[in-house]
Amino acid sequence: MPMARFNRRDSFNLLSKLTRRRAWNGLKVLSSYYISKWTKRPVQWGYPVSVSFEPTTSCNLRCPECPSGLRAFTRPTGMLQKDFFSQTIDQLHKELLYLVFYFQGEPYLNPSFLDMVRYASQKKIYTATSTNAHYLDDANAKLTIESGLDRLIISIDGTTQEVYEQYRVGGQLHKVIEGAKKLVKWKKELKSKTPFVVFQFLVVKPNEHQLEDVKKLAKEIGVDDVWFKTAQVYDYENDPNGLIPENEKYSRYGKTTNGYAFKGRLANHCWRLWHDPVITWDGLVAPCCFDKDAKHRLGDLKKKSFKEIWKNGEYSKFRQQILRGRKNIDICSNCSEGTKVWER
Repeated sequence: MPMARFNRRDSFNLLSKLTRRRAWNGLKVLSSYYISKWTKRPVQWGYPVSVSFEPTTSCNLRCPECPSGLRAFTRPTGMLQKDFFSQTIDQLHKELLYLVFYFQGEPYLNPSFLDMVRYASQKKIYTATSTNAHYLDDANAKLTIESGLDRLIISIDGTTQEVYEQYRVGGQLHKVIEGAKKLVKWKKELKSKTPFVVFQFLVVKPNEHQLEDVKKLAKEIGVDDVWFKTAQVYDYENDPNGLIPENEKYSRYGKTTNGYAFKGRLANHCWRLWHDPVITWDGLVAPCCFDKDAKHRLGDLKKKSFKEIWKNGEYSKFRQQILRGRKNIDICSNCSEGTKVWER
């Protein structure tokens, strides 16, 4: 899950979750990252500041650059179990500041999703998720507010059905808009300051002419912010689906005489590996959200506790690989770190 631009209200809410123990843990993690970066040797102090938990790999849409939408996983499809989730959070909550309920799939398809959000919120952890909003009916909108969710990112990649469905294949824009309206309505009725509601607009060639339109739509509905995000294209040299936008400001790729080339800079370090692991629905620990098929498995929570895995040999080996050369790691070759655009 990408980091967002600064928003005062949302940032104050995040800081309100900070305890002395979490602050001290964050300092240990940050210092160990910089020591590793400078010495080129993996040092890991403290435990994750942030964790991404996958509620499910299932999805109702068929987006063309998404392994979940394409049904292209080699790993099994399934649902995160509430008891397994709570057991893992019980290990981490004293140090953990930020919890993202997203990796692949549509979170609201998991019937226990909002129960898990509530459990994490009761531990005073900042919680966030991303949704295509097709399941934000009136009941779910109310339950979302009551769960204590801190941030809700709604993917809305077009302001007309014709444009929206070119990327969100199988989606209905009116459901997204209705869901957002219901969420805003319940926030007001329940006098809640959370969740911070964001329209996230994945900028692709078919929708790049609607940037101003989505800002206007968000304002009309009462959404808190709009974020524009660059799209990951797997076969970016050829761009077979015609998704790379003309406006290079919103593209991870630049035009060349032979097609397109990735604009990112692969420095031999990565903050994600020191502070923000990913846990799949069935307990596999992956290095980051770019390992969508969880090929680089650093541990299995069905066999070991998270704290054992976090400082084990596999994690240390992968951090050492990062420090030696990211260009040799497949999941780093199309990584958007340093190339994202966030703008109102």
